[in-house]
Amino acid sequence: MSDPASAVEQRLAGLGMSVPEVATPVAAYVPAMQQGELVFTSGQLPFIDGALPATGKVGEGAEDLVDPAEAKRLAGLCALNAIAAVKSVVGDLDRVTRVVKVVGFVASDPSFTGQPGVVNGASELLGAAFGDAGVHARSAVGVAVLPMDTPVEVEITVAVRD
Repeated sequence: MSDPASAVEQRLAGLGMSVPEVATPVAAYVPAMQQGELVFTSGQLPFIDGALPATGKVGEGAEDLVDPAEAKRLAGLCALNAIAAVKSVVGDLDRVTRVVKVVGFVASDPSFTGQPGVVNGASELLGAAFGDAGVHARSAVGVAVLPMDTPVEVEITVAVRD
């Protein structure tokens, strides 16, 4: 008999989501690491079953750009993968007492300035998953390019209890 799902996983299930398997690193790093009461994730890409659903730069007004609304959805997928990375270290997501910091990187067309709106996709998912403990500090950074030409990458830091 398996353990009952954590409250975090139950909230995600209510959104039609489940915690995926932790994404396999694409270089020389680990998905997450705990130091004391903090767990730091590596930057997480919006993988679904090992594939990126979109590539390219985020912007408006050109066919070859990733629409900001789609990029926001992808940022939520990054956050879901970050949750999986945290779970791989702590086991029970109910041990998370606070999402401390979120850093979102958006591969941006030079004229695009809506990075905060894109990274809201991650922030909103973390809030829905962790409730009041999901309120966090954050940075939303526009960059020229990201690994594998992904439009967005998210890393999180969480505090956990023993």
